[in-house]
Amino acid sequence: MPEAIEVQKVPLHNVSDASELDKLISNGVIEADRVIAVIGKTEGNGGVNDYTRIIADRAFREVLTARGTRSAYDVGQVPIVWSGGTDGVISPHATIFATVPADKVVKTDEPRLTVGVAMSQQLLPEDIGRVAMITKVADAVRDAMANAGITDPADVHYVQTKTPLLTIHTIRDAKKRGKTVWTEQTHESMDLSNGGTALGIAVALGEIEMPTDEDVMNNRELFSAVASCSSGVELDRAQIVVVGNARGVGGRYRIGHSVMTDALDQDGIWNAIRDAGLELPERPRTSDLDGKLVNVFLKCEASQDGTVRGRRNAMLDDSDVHWHRQIKAAVGGVAASVTGDPAVFVSVSAAHQGPEGGGPVAAIVDMGA
Repeated sequence: MPEAIEVQKVPLHNVSDASELDKLISNGVIEADRVIAVIGKTEGNGGVNDYTRIIADRAFREVLTARGTRSAYDVGQVPIVWSGGTDGVISPHATIFATVPADKVVKTDEPRLTVGVAMSQQLLPEDIGRVAMITKVADAVRDAMANAGITDPADVHYVQTKTPLLTIHTIRDAKKRGKTVWTEQTHESMDLSNGGTALGIAVALGEIEMPTDEDVMNNRELFSAVASCSSGVELDRAQIVVVGNARGVGGRYRIGHSVMTDALDQDGIWNAIRDAGLELPERPRTSDLDGKLVNVFLKCEASQDGTVRGRRNAMLDDSDVHWHRQIKAAVGGVAASVTGDPAVFVSVSAAHQGPEGGGPVAAIVDMGA
């Protein structure tokens, strides 16, 4: 049986700041050696060369190493997934997941939060966006589910990943070995890596059958309703965090999910919160959350037809500001208007993650003692 989970959301006061993590440890809220995953937003450009992710990663790992007994190598194996870009009102923050000692667990037989982590086999540059990547990711998701004590895919509500994208260096490496890559556009490879990973998640959870190479980035009817995929230059394999519910683990927290059908779909966010177990009126307001919402996690994508609810927009034609940044800011504002808190996890590049033009939403709530 996996251990119960404590979840805390903390602000980042600057890009290299991990002081709030340090405070949680000092105040006994969590133990450094029990931190099993971190998912956060940094204030960089969100692109290929967004090194704020690396800076934040180093800051958090240094605290975990200094304040615990794990070696730097072991701390290096902890999944810390940073999504770059806090466009608009989105505020830099981190959500920290840690196990709880048995003598401090709130006992209940109701479904409660459980987390499992895993790393895939190495993803070669020629794998990205192809069936080889989908297969390796699916295998790792199944491993993470087992680590979370989840046997029914219906109990999985959120799968956060970090995977490699293509860089000039890795493209050159593939060519030297006589291999081809899906694209030589490094920024495009961010969408590609995310999309291929999402299909791997969907296969592992039985949401779809195994797709073909031709389906990747083309057949948008194939998607996962719980995938949240991010990519960067920090690693060469898929880092998987599966978050769901299980009976018997105990604890205070529960997770649910839904999807936004488009960029303005507030009901998709409210439905995720309801699915997590929080009772809400038919037309809820932010005040109805009563401090019980820990965080929401969203993916977003500019609709490929260039419209939202029948009205055209210019995001896909804008040569000054990439649509990644525009849709992220827009959906971040929508999410913050629901939660009343701009520290929301909103990540862009949602190919095969939720319906086209929309995206998955996961919500974690505190059910109390």
